[in-house]
Amino acid sequence: SRKKKFKPFLNPRLQHLSARLPRCTASADSVFPLGCFVYECCYKNKLVWSNCFVFEDLTCLKCEAGWEPHGGNCYYFSTSKSSWTDSRRSCTDLGSDLVKIDSREEQIRLRFLMEDDEDKFWIGLTDSGEEDEWLWVDGSPLDESLSFWGYGQPDDLGVYDLPGADCVRMGQKDRYDLKCWYDRGCDYPQKSICEKTAAAGV
Repeated sequence: SRKKKFKPFLNPRLQHLSARLPRCTASADSVFPLGCFVYECCYKNKLVWSNCFVFEDLTCLKCEAGWEPHGGNCYYFSTSKSSWTDSRRSCTDLGSDLVKIDSREEQIRLRFLMEDDEDKFWIGLTDSGEEDEWLWVDGSPLDESLSFWGYGQPDDLGVYDLPGADCVRMGQKDRYDLKCWYDRGCDYPQKSICEKTAAAGV
């Protein structure tokens, strides 16, 4: 089959990081996006690469050290254990809030980033205002088609099986894997996940 050709890079968002080296004169034979960088490689002939050049996407969204990127957002896994309210306050101090999970892909990514199957983290979901009315920290209602409750959850059972589990943690590997949300008493100390919008690279 004929090799697919790529048009030359004319994207103004890309800054050449190897200014002393020439660009591909005709077309980029292969383009490899990798994080905030793009690699453009040219063929000398059909079997041998002649040069590869590196470009940086100046509008690539980046996260600070210690934060994990995904889908235009940054996530911080706090290992300090505190109540749901104190955890949210700590996120706010970092210019963020407890995480709001908007998609299956986001749930998968966060679950993957948990180092321990038994890790448990507060997320930004609560029904403390009215029982069974689950709201995210931004005030939006939970979309039940995008909920990941563990088996038998929510059950409104807190510490020592007492009523009053009004906040949600994720983690604790379940037989249903991604379905690892559990309601818990809001005063119980847990780790937490903070979320904020990624900043454009400069």
